[in-house]
Amino acid sequence: MHFKDYIATLPPYKPPKLIRKQPAGVVKLSSNENPLGPSPRALAAIQAAASQVHRYPDAGSLALREAIAARFELAPEMVLCTNGSDEMVFLLALAFLREGDEAIMAQGSFISYYLRTIEMGGQALRVPLRDFAHDLEAMADAITERTRLLFLCNPNNPTGTTNTAGQVRRLLARVPDDVLVVADEAYIEFVERADYPDLLAELRGGRQNLILLRTFAKIYGLAGLRLGYAFGHPDVTGYLERARPTFNVNALAQAAGIAALADDEHVARSRAHANACRARFAHELAALGLAAIPSATNFIAVEVGDDMAVTTALMDQGFTVTPLSGWGIPGYIRISFGADDENTRFFAALRNVLAH
Repeated sequence: MHFKDYIATLPPYKPPKLIRKQPAGVVKLSSNENPLGPSPRALAAIQAAASQVHRYPDAGSLALREAIAARFELAPEMVLCTNGSDEMVFLLALAFLREGDEAIMAQGSFISYYLRTIEMGGQALRVPLRDFAHDLEAMADAITERTRLLFLCNPNNPTGTTNTAGQVRRLLARVPDDVLVVADEAYIEFVERADYPDLLAELRGGRQNLILLRTFAKIYGLAGLRLGYAFGHPDVTGYLERARPTFNVNALAQAAGIAALADDEHVARSRAHANACRARFAHELAALGLAAIPSATNFIAVEVGDDMAVTTALMDQGFTVTPLSGWGIPGYIRISFGADDENTRFFAALRNVLAH
């Protein structure tokens, strides 16, 4: 068999191991999911659509795209829906990277950017974080004639940090017109800072070399349905449509997405819960003498020393968290916010782990 070397040498994806002592009582604080669950409206929409799953879904997700476009005051042709945001990252790499082409990203950001670049035979240029956020000046400095994509995760996963409107504006001014800036805004609904960049305004103003990634997996609580979407110039989304698999978004996801988008009350509850958790986690972690990275999301990263050892010890006590050594941030773990009772039990477990 003639395998591609740059794919064959990648590590296979390994889902988190089941907790050894109490597999029935797993508290999963490792995937940044919404502990409040999905919108009741979304659940009702799924149930209503379930009787028609013997039919193929709308191949273009037209009703969902129209609902998203109306919500964000864009033309439907500026919206593209995918089987999760990770498929969108894959499509971008497929559509824009030839062998040897470069994609710029942060070292210590969403791992999919790196993996999808390598899978296409591209060169992943990873720029170190600065104060746990993207160093946009250094990323602009890294652009060469072979650069085709620049990934900006804002807020950044796994650190929870954000870049300001001014920083992003200066980046866009330096990026050549033939380099596509991919702004991943998966956690934008949790952001509260006033100087967060309004990149939709850039698209409404006609900017072509920009695409924004959004998701229904986080604040909308639909992670299991795999539903992502993106905003871009019609020339860019139209080009990506040529690479998109037919029927990539299933019928239940389309129905649930439309319903979830309209449930402002559920979004508000989810945002309020995350806000309260951020304050609680900051207080509890500081009381334990741990240095946490200030977060704008529904998770928090904190320095614990040996991140793999702490992760394993927490697993033995019934909690999954994410060690960040593999993300290029050794000594830190990422903790997703759970329900209130889960958070209480987690801190008891963490205190026990740190005491030993």
